Amino acid sequence: MCPLTGTCRFSWTHLQSHSDLTAGLNQRTRISCPFSKMSSTQFVKAGLNRLDIFCRSFKNPTKPTLGCPVAGPQGAGIGSFQAGQLLSALRESDAITTGFLSSLEECELMIEGIGWDKISDLTTNIIRGQLAKYTLEQCRLHDIPVRRVSCGAFYSTDVHDWVSDYLELPVVAGHPFLLVPKAAARFKLAYDHQAYYRAYALEFLQAQHLSAGSSLVHALKNGKRKVYKKDLKAIYPCTKAYIFRFSKENPEVLTKYRDQLRRLEKADLQNVLKEDDERGLAGALGDALAAIPAGGDRATEYHKIMIGILEFIFFPLLVGPRKEQEIHQGRKRIDILMENAATDGIFHRLHSIRSLPCAFVAFECKNYTTEVANPELDQLSGRFSPNRGKIGFLCCRQFEDRSRFIERCRDTFRDDRGLVVPIDDASVIRWLQLIEAGKRRELDAYLTRAIDEVWIS
Repeated sequence: MCPLTGTCRFSWTHLQSHSDLTAGLNQRTRISCPFSKMSSTQFVKAGLNRLDIFCRSFKNPTKPTLGCPVAGPQGAGIGSFQAGQLLSALRESDAITTGFLSSLEECELMIEGIGWDKISDLTTNIIRGQLAKYTLEQCRLHDIPVRRVSCGAFYSTDVHDWVSDYLELPVVAGHPFLLVPKAAARFKLAYDHQAYYRAYALEFLQAQHLSAGSSLVHALKNGKRKVYKKDLKAIYPCTKAYIFRFSKENPEVLTKYRDQLRRLEKADLQNVLKEDDERGLAGALGDALAAIPAGGDRATEYHKIMIGILEFIFFPLLVGPRKEQEIHQGRKRIDILMENAATDGIFHRLHSIRSLPCAFVAFECKNYTTEVANPELDQLSGRFSPNRGKIGFLCCRQFEDRSRFIERCRDTFRDDRGLVVPIDDASVIRWLQLIEAGKRRELDAYLTRAIDEVWIS
């Protein structure tokens, strides 16, 4: 892990550890950061000098923002003057020079003058090139026009140095925009020195003083002994300098805090949107799907809306949708291919327990006015392989005889030609309605039943 930047990750205008932004959040690949593979001593001697060069490259103090504020961007980002101040704070911090911190976001805990805003702005500049690549991928996926524009300074993993370049980005009202993966967007930075101080440092000190029977221990009328946090605060102030000293003397407390944040981060992937926003989006997607008539002349429109719907339903289990993915040197294509990033749920159980290859999951979208049949089933099963995966979803508008088609899918599965799961508009809308009702967590049970309908025969 990089001593300064860690593995950079967006977080609502705040950034935290995460993996590859350029391939649909491929969680098996790490971003190469400017100070990776350096020891603490090397970091002190070389890392800060390279950061000095980086800081002097900041010309534009405009603050990076997520979304489009009605009154325009509020506040300023890191210009050259503030970059110099930030560098001074890093140089003077024992937490940095001793190599005690393991990632950029931990600077919020222990370095005065560095909070979530500066961490966000600094990391934005570091991974700007990666975000630009991700943005271009999404624009190609959704047919959004782009232009070559100046992107500002960012760290290049190709030349391992800071560069300025022209990159292809969407431009709205004369301003270039960067898209951010929703798996990386957060409303609040996870690391919070005040929360760490209150819930971890003070509680540890309470237990320590109780065990030692110090003068801060009060005997209550009911016979219990208690140490009040207000008394501890008078002796152990909530300053970043003290938090550093405390964490260095009691590293197990910081380790516990880090582990808890990792657990919360894993759970938080399920809730990257506010519940009201997610419910509204589920309803809007259902209405948009219902508004598209079946028929070959609207196939492209159906294909596009299904990309958005499937990503919305299956995230964060399946990520990184790819449209019309070519295989076999371009001789075949898959309508939509998504990577399996599940760490639990049915898509995790398929490979970990049921031993079905499913590194990727394929989707074929048929906007037919008639029922899909064996040719479409064979087309999808012909896209399977042990490396790509042997599961796919055949999406269509409706079934005249669903039971008969399920039997066809069972035949394919029994013949070891892969698992094809049929889903029509009724199934998709039912799943969207679950999300709209605030019951996303029940979705895994519905997906399991849809898969088992073919699997168990």
